[in-house]
Amino acid sequence: MKPKIYKELIDLGDGREISIETGKLAKQAHGSVVVQMGKAMLLCTVVSNYKTSPVDFLPLTVDYREKFAAAGKYPGGFFKREARPSDGEVLTMRLVDRVLRPLFPKDYHFETQVMIQLMSHDEEVMPDALAGLAASAAIQLSDFPFECPISEARVARINGEFVINPSRAQLQESDIDMMVGASADSVMMVEGEMDECSEEEMADAIKFAHEAIKIQIDAQVKLAKAVGKKEVREYEGAVEDEDLSKKVHDFTYEKCYKIAKKGSSKAERSLAFSEVKEELISTFSEEEIEEKGDLIKKYFYKSEKEAIRNLTLDEGLRLDGRKTTDIRPIWCEVDYLPSTHGSSVFTRGETQALATVTLGTSREANQIDMPSYQGEETFYLHYNFPPFCTGEARPIRGTSRREVGHGNLAQRGLKGMIPEDCPYTVRVVSEVLESNGSSSMATVCSGTMALMDAGVQLKKPVSGIAMGLISDGDKHAVLSDILGDEDHLGDMDFKVTGTADGITACQMDIKIKGLSYDILVKALNQAKDGRLHILSKLTDTIDKPNADVKAHAPKMVTRTIPGDYIGSLIGPGGKNIQELQKTTGCTIVINEDPDTEEGIVEILGTDQEGIDAVLSNIESMLFKPEVGSIYEVKVIKILDFGAVVEYNEAPGNEVLLHISELAWSKTEKVTDVVNMGDVIDVKYFGVDPRTRKDKVSMKALLPKPEGYVERPKRNFDRNNKRGGYNKNKS
Repeated sequence: MKPKIYKELIDLGDGREISIETGKLAKQAHGSVVVQMGKAMLLCTVVSNYKTSPVDFLPLTVDYREKFAAAGKYPGGFFKREARPSDGEVLTMRLVDRVLRPLFPKDYHFETQVMIQLMSHDEEVMPDALAGLAASAAIQLSDFPFECPISEARVARINGEFVINPSRAQLQESDIDMMVGASADSVMMVEGEMDECSEEEMADAIKFAHEAIKIQIDAQVKLAKAVGKKEVREYEGAVEDEDLSKKVHDFTYEKCYKIAKKGSSKAERSLAFSEVKEELISTFSEEEIEEKGDLIKKYFYKSEKEAIRNLTLDEGLRLDGRKTTDIRPIWCEVDYLPSTHGSSVFTRGETQALATVTLGTSREANQIDMPSYQGEETFYLHYNFPPFCTGEARPIRGTSRREVGHGNLAQRGLKGMIPEDCPYTVRVVSEVLESNGSSSMATVCSGTMALMDAGVQLKKPVSGIAMGLISDGDKHAVLSDILGDEDHLGDMDFKVTGTADGITACQMDIKIKGLSYDILVKALNQAKDGRLHILSKLTDTIDKPNADVKAHAPKMVTRTIPGDYIGSLIGPGGKNIQELQKTTGCTIVINEDPDTEEGIVEILGTDQEGIDAVLSNIESMLFKPEVGSIYEVKVIKILDFGAVVEYNEAPGNEVLLHISELAWSKTEKVTDVVNMGDVIDVKYFGVDPRTRKDKVSMKALLPKPEGYVERPKRNFDRNNKRGGYNKNKS
C-alpha cells in the first residue's frame, strides 16, 4: 500500500526552498522527517522509551552522521565503513543538543535518541544548518513532552547583506558566520565567528536569523497539524513534597546566603555548603533519610541556588566577593616550557590554561575528510580537560564532545588573526590545569600569548571572556567573567572573543525565555569592557610577536620551482631528496600548485646552514648558463677524454670540458693543462648538436696561435651505432 506523504515548503526568498516531508520513511520511529534543500537530504528520527531511566537527568542523545555514499565517496581507512564521528559531526550534534535539551521537562528522565543522517549531499548546501530544523520537526510529530518547536539557521554577511543558509563558497566571502537556534519568541543559542564585527552588528545578525527561524517553525506547526498532532504522552514525573521543601528552605536559606556573602574561595565555600547540608540531614531520622534522602538533597541545592541568585540580584555581590563587572585577578607568563616552539601560562582566578605551539610543514596540516567537506587546516587548536583540573578522579575515555566543542570555539576565535602568508602549519594545544569558569576563554588568552612567543606574526592579539546573566523577570544582573557555579545557576552563558577592534567568535546558551535584545546588547558591551581589560594583561606580558622563531624551533623557507623540475629534485625513487634531507638535517616537502602547476618547496630546519645548503642545491638545479657567457668553474674529476667541472655559481651543476677544448695545440694528457681542484674560466656555447650535450671551452678564451689552421669538420652520423664519424661523407 502506497504511504500517504505530507510535505511543507519553506521559501528562503531568493529562489531556494526547504521541504519537510514525513510519511514515507522510518515509520516505526516515534517521529521521522526528511528535510531537503537542493539535492541535500537529511533523515531525522526520534525515539523516547516509555520506561523511565534510573538516572536523575534527561538521558538525551543527539547523533548526527554523514554517510559517505551521500556524496558518492568511500570512507577512508582499512575497513571502508563509517566509524567514530568526526569532529565536524560532533560539533553539529552539540549545536542541536544545546537547543533541544532545555525544552524537555526537568523531571522527564526517559532515554531519548535523536538521530540525524545525511543521506544525500549537495555541494551548494551546508547540511549542519538544517539539522536543528529536522530534529524539531521530527519531535513535533511525536508524543514527547516538548515545550515548543525550535529551529536553527546559519546567517552570513556578504558584501554588507545578510544571507540565510549560504553555500560554502559564499561563506568564504563573508565576514560573519553564525548559527542561531531559537523558538518563535526566544533566541536560545548562538555560535559563530566574525571578522572583528561590532556588538551592534552581531545583534543585527541574530535578529535577521531569528526572523527566518520563525518561518521555519511555522512550517513545522503546519506539518504537525496536517498529519494530526499526537496527544502528549503521560509519564510519571518526579515526586514533590511541598512541606519538606519549605522545611529545608527555612533551615538552610539564611545559612547559605551568609556563606555566599563571605566571598570565599571555591574550596572554602564548598566545604561550608557541605557542612550546612550535613547539619540539615542530621535533623532527619534514618527512616526519613532512607525514604526522602534524594528529595532532601534536591531541595537543599534549590535553596542554595536561590540564596546565591538573590545575593547578586539584591546586593550586586557574587560568590567570590566580586561585583557584577569585576574580573578576577590575572597573572600570565610566556616561554615557560624550554623545549616547545612557544608556550604560555594564563591564570585568571581559579582557572588556568597552559598553551603550547608547534610549527611544522604542510605535511602536518589537519586533514578533514567528511562527505560534505574535504580539506585541510594549517592552523588548528586542541583542548584538553583532564579530571584533576576540577579536583576529581574519573575515567578518561578519549576526547569528549565538550573538549571538541571548546577547542573549536577557541580555534575560531584565533584563526582569523593568523596571517595569510604564515609559512607554517601551526598547532596549538591547551592543557587546562585548573578550572572554575570559562577554561575555553582562558585557552584563547594563553593561545594568543603562546603564538606570539613562538614568533607567529599575529595580526592582533585576541582575548576572551565568559558572561553570565541572572534574572527573576523584574530584575536582572549581567555578570562578567563568570565562575563555574555561576554558569550552572545562571540564566545565560555567553562567551565572546575578540581583538581591541571587534568580535572574532562567540558562543551563547540562554536558559530563559524572552531575553530582550536590550539585555543582549548590554551583555555584549559589558563583555567588551572586560575583554579589553583582559587584553591589557596579555599585552603587558608580551606586547607583540617575537621577531623570529626560537633558536631550537624550525625555520621555514619556501621556494617556487618550475613544475618540470619537481622530478629532478625528488630523484628516482626519492633518492635525491632523501639524500639532501639526510645531509642537511632539513625536512623538505614539495607540493604542486594546481593553478600554476609550479612546485612549492617547503624547507624546514633548525640549522640555517642546512637550509642554505638546500637552497643552494635548488639554485644549482635551476641554473641555466647563457650562450656566449663566461663562467668560473672548478675541476672536480679527471677523465682520459676531458675534465668534469662544476660551475662555482651553481655548485653541483656539472659539465664536461672535452680534452679538445683545453688548448689550441693538441693535448696528449688532460693533466698537462688542468688538475683536480683548479679554478678556471670557460665559455659556454650551448648544446652541441653532435653530442646533444652542453659544450664549454677553455681554449676559446685563449688567443689563437699565429698561423693556426683549423681541421675540416666532418659530419656526425647519428645512425652509426658505434658513435664514430662516417668517412664516406665529406
